[in-house]
Amino acid sequence: MKYMFASDIHGSAYFCKKMLEAYESSGASRLILLGDILYHGPRNELPREYDPKQVFSMLNEYKTKIYAVRGNCDSEVDQMVLEFPMMADYSVLALNGKTIYATHGHIYHKDALPPMAPGDALIHGHIHLPVAEPMGECYLLNPGSTSLPKDGNPNSYGILDDNVFTIWDFEGNKVKEITLL
Repeated sequence: MKYMFASDIHGSAYFCKKMLEAYESSGASRLILLGDILYHGPRNELPREYDPKQVFSMLNEYKTKIYAVRGNCDSEVDQMVLEFPMMADYSVLALNGKTIYATHGHIYHKDALPPMAPGDALIHGHIHLPVAEPMGECYLLNPGSTSLPKDGNPNSYGILDDNVFTIWDFEGNKVKEITLL
């Protein structure tokens, strides 16, 4: 099966729409949001077309397709308007025979790992950088930022198709790819 991962929308209606268009065209069965959904946060610039009300309205239309975790900019007030749960700090997903530890990245990350077995993958957002690399006997994945990428990286998202994780930009260019063995 195919799954889409996205992180750090930060209230951008423009990039939320692009993300949902990519989700529709990808054929993914689920959209997994890795936090920082509605609010831009005090350290970030306002993203393009900042409109949290429009973002939650668009996302709520996909409520039966979304798995989500809480980011450091997400709050209980955000949960009041979102019609899918997003307050958990992490989710352990069994996808395509792999264990994927999904989190935002402000609590669990490469320097503060959750308990992982060989072959498991940690996927998170938070750093706004695309990552697809081995980490010992495990994998470190990050789809990059939907709306506020850093270090000259493009706005991006990730697709897990069978055991291949690919990061794409919104123009259809492959940014990074790794096969999870």
